[in-house]
Amino acid sequence: MRTDLFDFELPTERIALRPAHPRDSARMLVVEPGASLHDRGISDLPQWLKAGDQLVVNDTKVISAQLRGRRLGRETEPKIEATLIKRLDGSRWQALVKPAKKLSRGDVVRFGNEGRVCLLGHLDAEVEDKGEDGAVTLSFSFHGPTLDSAISDLGSPPLPPYIASKRAPDEHDADDYQTMFAVNEGAVAAPTAGLHFTPALEAALREHGVGLHRITLHVGAGTFLPVKADDTSEHKMHSEWGAISPATAEALNAARARGGRVVAVGTTSLRVLESAATENGEIRPFDDETAIFITPGYRFRAVDILLTNFHLPRSTLFMLVSAFSGLETMKRAYSHAIESGYRFYSYGDACLLVRSPD
Repeated sequence: MRTDLFDFELPTERIALRPAHPRDSARMLVVEPGASLHDRGISDLPQWLKAGDQLVVNDTKVISAQLRGRRLGRETEPKIEATLIKRLDGSRWQALVKPAKKLSRGDVVRFGNEGRVCLLGHLDAEVEDKGEDGAVTLSFSFHGPTLDSAISDLGSPPLPPYIASKRAPDEHDADDYQTMFAVNEGAVAAPTAGLHFTPALEAALREHGVGLHRITLHVGAGTFLPVKADDTSEHKMHSEWGAISPATAEALNAARARGGRVVAVGTTSLRVLESAATENGEIRPFDDETAIFITPGYRFRAVDILLTNFHLPRSTLFMLVSAFSGLETMKRAYSHAIESGYRFYSYGDACLLVRSPD
């Protein structure tokens, strides 16, 4: 399909720079089959679900993936910013760097100038490889848990560019940009639909008879980037690591057999579930990379309802929700959301998409 079909105009004032407080006070646009729209709030979520439905959340934890330092070993030592986007092994990460033209293979970048990492208070990394898109492979001087501690000590929250370009990260983001379910470190972007949840909302859902299950997808920075190709068939999707335990897969399959619906909290949860599903909709245990790219025409096998935020134009995420509810339906829903003052993107409001029965 043509990428421009997924474009739309969004006033900059609709981009949320801070989350709603409390988290479950955010607004929620319910989109039912037939493009029926309802203005509600996140706290109303239990009313739109049924006893026996199963909520699936992503328990990934965002790391402090934004690092700042300088290049060493030449006449000049320009400042370098790096955003870690994918762990390759115990000591190597793929990263996006700025300015990329200042780095070559073999260069050493020193990140930080204070902290608890070592006596010198810094972390060194060698540029092992360099791609044409600004991505580099960094080989760090530490390994495993020691490297993780160093990154946590010297890094900062990797806020999306549409927020970071308007304000600097601060101490509030360390909490605001993590979900209440975050336990498994590895994401460089938050699974933002999960940001709306509070213990009170979880308790209300359980009281209503809705189950809750945790799976993992370590979200990469490429999730939120616009598709630059003119046609979706020419876009190369990034890969991310995900996992579904055997116990969770068994519980979800049993609930669906009893008539319960699977409710994915976020496109990240949906992508893992669909990657793990067989043709007949059975969810299997999963522990692998996934580069699933969902566009209109895709037949959903595992997910019946999707809770998600409002996404960027021309992004793979807007393509996904258009596949889930229909392109024209989502254009109408987004137009309504813009006119009604909904807040967009990572810190914004949510929409609840109910898929038509097959």
